[in-house]
Amino acid sequence: MRKSALVWALMLLSLGMKAQVVWFDGVHPITYSLPGQVEPVVQVALDMWKDDMRQVTGLMPIVSARPVVRVVQGRGAADGFRISVKDGQIVVEGNNSRGMAYGLLELSRMAGVSPWIWWGDVVPERKARLTIDSDYTTEQQPSVAYRGIFLNDEDWSLRPWSQAFESGPKGQIGPQTYRKIFELLLRLRANAVWPAMHEGTVAFFQTPGAKAMADSCGIVIGTSHCEPLLRNNVGEWDVKERGAFNYRTNREAVQRYWIERLQAVKGSENNIFTIGMRGIHDSSMEGYQTEQEKFEGLQQVIDDQQELLRTYIGDPAQQMQMFVPYKEVLQLYERGLQVPDYVTLMWCDDNYGYLTRLSDAREQMRQGGGGIYYHLSYWGRPHDYLWLTTTQPGLIYTEMKAAYDHNCRKLWIANVHDPKVAAYDLELFLDMAWDINSITPTTICQHLERWLCTQFGQEAGCRLAPAMQEYYRLCAIRKPEFMGWTQVELDKKVYPRGLSTVTDIPLTPQEAAARIADFERIKAIVANTRPLIRPQLMDAFFAAVEYPVFAAAAMSRKILSDSVESHRAYEEILSLTRRYNDLQGGKWRGLMDAAPRRLPVFSDVHAKLVGETADTLIACHACDYTEASEGCQIIQMLGHSMRAVAIPKGGELTYRFEVTQEGPATLFTAMIPTQPYDQGDLRYAVQVDDAAPVIISLREPFRSESWKQSVLRGQALKAVPVTLSKGRHTLRLKALDGHIIADQWMIGSLLALQGHAL
Repeated sequence: MRKSALVWALMLLSLGMKAQVVWFDGVHPITYSLPGQVEPVVQVALDMWKDDMRQVTGLMPIVSARPVVRVVQGRGAADGFRISVKDGQIVVEGNNSRGMAYGLLELSRMAGVSPWIWWGDVVPERKARLTIDSDYTTEQQPSVAYRGIFLNDEDWSLRPWSQAFESGPKGQIGPQTYRKIFELLLRLRANAVWPAMHEGTVAFFQTPGAKAMADSCGIVIGTSHCEPLLRNNVGEWDVKERGAFNYRTNREAVQRYWIERLQAVKGSENNIFTIGMRGIHDSSMEGYQTEQEKFEGLQQVIDDQQELLRTYIGDPAQQMQMFVPYKEVLQLYERGLQVPDYVTLMWCDDNYGYLTRLSDAREQMRQGGGGIYYHLSYWGRPHDYLWLTTTQPGLIYTEMKAAYDHNCRKLWIANVHDPKVAAYDLELFLDMAWDINSITPTTICQHLERWLCTQFGQEAGCRLAPAMQEYYRLCAIRKPEFMGWTQVELDKKVYPRGLSTVTDIPLTPQEAAARIADFERIKAIVANTRPLIRPQLMDAFFAAVEYPVFAAAAMSRKILSDSVESHRAYEEILSLTRRYNDLQGGKWRGLMDAAPRRLPVFSDVHAKLVGETADTLIACHACDYTEASEGCQIIQMLGHSMRAVAIPKGGELTYRFEVTQEGPATLFTAMIPTQPYDQGDLRYAVQVDDAAPVIISLREPFRSESWKQSVLRGQALKAVPVTLSKGRHTLRLKALDGHIIADQWMIGSLLALQGHAL
């Protein structure tokens, strides 16, 4: 037998073909072996892998003394693994228990199993044979130490679904739900979670079996910016029993509250301790009035928390701790707050995907490093987006690559209201956290296409990729949740519930018709691709592609059409949502709500179109430059153009253009509404011909009206008056600060500022 295999291998080599090792021959079950003693997470991953192989091969793998798959303990970076072929065996070497788990689940990927096998109902294709090159090797380790999700705004998705899934107590997201979430995280090579924490949700540590489930899956538990030392204030702080959550007047009770949790988790390694203090929910610290009082109070809290950790857990410098300078806390930090060097600084985006701060040169040297809390969904002003997940892949790439380059490599957390709806964006985020070099500005489209092919097959995935790119373009111009041009959290004396209503929309009938037509073209591609989908994947296809595309299209029709067509679109959204919740015999019942918080945009309403036609002399995508200085970089799937250009500080784009009219006009530049990373400015200069450069700043006060309009539109628009003669001209656009990204520009006498696109 060995001789014939050797002869066969030599024949393959002589023909220029690689020798193959067969790990499933179509007849016998796959065999495997494990080290003598393994951690629970390895057993969890093994059970998942065995069931994957059962679905792929029809046979359950079995233990053998002469296995084809051998799992061993390796050495190297935490969570890393190596897969290689040695002496006809596939050897999975895990650097630690999670590394072994990731390595086993990498074999599932190699066999064609999607990480979304359960959450996405992506049924694996049955294989008659599995082979691997005899010289195959892959060595992987994480780019970011802790990688995971924050289960936030669960009220309209995860919580009602979990109660139907588990039939548990009211408000509880049960241990089996968390088990399925943790298994998904293992498949996505993640290792951390901030549990759901809204009012009405039973606190994670009060859910029997939840923490034990996390430990068994190797998942590290942390808590959000307003939940110090693993306490869930909205669920666990009882004002009647404990008094005010006020460190100034009720310090002993607050400390006792924290001590209870520290005593409960002592001995568990899977903890991330959030330090600092805010109000019970998302508010400023109670009891402190002036900024100086808040500064001094927060410093006292941080100092005291280090002593509590030392007393009840161990050396605080040896514990994973994080501090989140979020909202008003950022201003206190900038005043000189002393956060221990071993604590991770957790920076945030502005809730709409644009990072507001990154570690400066001094902070990048901190022992605790930096982390990122990034929103893929959000509840709050100027408007929620809690329905569909539509953050542009190019934006995720741009911001997270910048974070990594600023040494924010300790902890990345993505805010999601549930993982199923966030599937592609979440996997992109976690793929970057695992291997920062796996995606580049020029391969983002390729990453999306590869993901679609993994879920639905090569031919279907390749057909769908252009449609889904167009979907992200249209949703960048206006997210489905923003189609009413409404806002939330306004003055309740003026607006019922603090919500504005759908009335006038600044689009022309032509712009509205164009948007509807663009969506119809995507729908046609999706419908024409449906016959290529395996019957077992129809539910997966509906949830990941049909529902978001058709529902977003219907939202545009609902808002922009006449009353009859608007009502039809409203009914279509309801019908699509019922179908979603009935998938897999009701497996997902309660997960999809097409009207989170019952905001006006989701009602059976349509708008009046009041846009003015733009008189355009010339319009141009920023990527269509004549010249670009060194370092300028086109980023796929970013901006209304889908090819926005990142310009380094001092970099310049040059455009040559010609006009046939003369006289005064207006130059409009449309930039990605980024934030300054470094507390500085965000300036660029525009220059037409030999006129003096005009300096423009994109820096806006947080929650100012101009900032709101920019994040709702996905562009920051700036206007500069110019005077042009007939003929040829030159426009230069120069970045004076970092984080300048140009999307489009135009010259005209009128622009519908909230319109369809330039």
